[in-house]
Amino acid sequence: MERIVVLGGGESGVGSAILALKKGFETFLSDNGHISDKYRGILEEYGIEYEDGGHTPEKILNASLIIKSPGIPNNAPLVKEALDAGIQVISEIEFAGRYDRSKKICITGSNGKTTTTSLIYHILRKAGYNVGLGGNIGTSYARGVAESNYEYYVLELSSFQLDGMFDYKADVAIIMNITPDHLDRYDFIMDNYTNSKFRITRNLDAGCSFIYCADDPVTMEQMGKRAFSAMLKPFSREKEMQNGAWMNERSELVSNGFSIPVSEILLEGKHNMYNCMAAILAARAVGVNDDVIKDSLREFGGVEHRMEKCGIVNGVQYINDSKATNVDSAWYALDAMKTPVVWIAGGKDKGNDYEPLFGFVKDKVHTLICMGLHNEKLHDNFGDKVNNMVDALSAQEAVKLAAEYAKAGDTVLLSPCCASFDLFKSYEDRGRQFKTAVEQLQNNLK
Repeated sequence: MERIVVLGGGESGVGSAILALKKGFETFLSDNGHISDKYRGILEEYGIEYEDGGHTPEKILNASLIIKSPGIPNNAPLVKEALDAGIQVISEIEFAGRYDRSKKICITGSNGKTTTTSLIYHILRKAGYNVGLGGNIGTSYARGVAESNYEYYVLELSSFQLDGMFDYKADVAIIMNITPDHLDRYDFIMDNYTNSKFRITRNLDAGCSFIYCADDPVTMEQMGKRAFSAMLKPFSREKEMQNGAWMNERSELVSNGFSIPVSEILLEGKHNMYNCMAAILAARAVGVNDDVIKDSLREFGGVEHRMEKCGIVNGVQYINDSKATNVDSAWYALDAMKTPVVWIAGGKDKGNDYEPLFGFVKDKVHTLICMGLHNEKLHDNFGDKVNNMVDALSAQEAVKLAAEYAKAGDTVLLSPCCASFDLFKSYEDRGRQFKTAVEQLQNNLK
């Protein structure tokens, strides 16, 4: 019997272990840290052998195949040792794809992928499709393949997940945009990160669709260097796209016989119009009726932690944009601000260049609250651009400080620009702690 070892005991790793077991492999899971009670219980329920608190090399380097969770870098010592020993190391997505016969719509990008993924999933469900949701969002893709039988899958894929994909093939591949992000995982070389994103186009053939942003300079530079046999479907806010989607001079989103006024779409902001155009093209590529797409755009209100309005206190609007883990995401958030801003930023810096934000910060932000363990870079970049700059070591402290500096009519914007792992478990944890702190602020006034 072939032996599969799974590295990482979170959602991705546990899902991979379940699928491996169901497909008849001898299965072992190893986590260098602590496996949560939730996932420990699932492993025990399935009778999957596991260890945590450290790796036992003898139990790992005898594997036929290793499935690596996306949070583990390729240069981790044990991964390098396995590769040197000739053991194939793949991602959960690659593994699950070997057993999945569904049509797959796969979305990547530095920004917008969660909203776009969720919107496409919403459209397909509304259309009555038998559709699953997975990847970097929702339930593990591998567990979904193990326990369900979907005809369609909508998958959000991070660069880390794409790195371990080789034979996997999307039916509809989408790149929303490419801006500097996670460069610490790519030797601070932008081309390495860009190549990772373009792995989503591997194995596409003439029956597949490739949807991409024609307004994104990094994507378009790469398009000039690569050959594609898939149907190309670009989208743009700036110019007409014959085989794609665009915004016309009447502020309508248009795509070859399809149109909807932007004023009818529930999502707001420039970035969301890109998300909507990608979703329109993807839904049409798999045959969804245009009326269903329009109705979905009129009712889909967005996702948690992405420009999420979470309360008004003393006339101040609080917005949770915790998913903004890079400069480009924060750029769109600040661009959307129409009132004076108290900006909460900071966390684990990933090699950020903050210069694109300088103009917005000078014009719109009067107070910057730095929420992180190491705020020196924020102080260096923005100290001369705001009236007030203070540090916080928790979401509760940041919200308390924001309430002191904000005036009625202001917006308090959590749009961190950085990863969450210095003070929080995840961007979701950061966003929920922020919302809890805002709720406490509201309750204190009652």
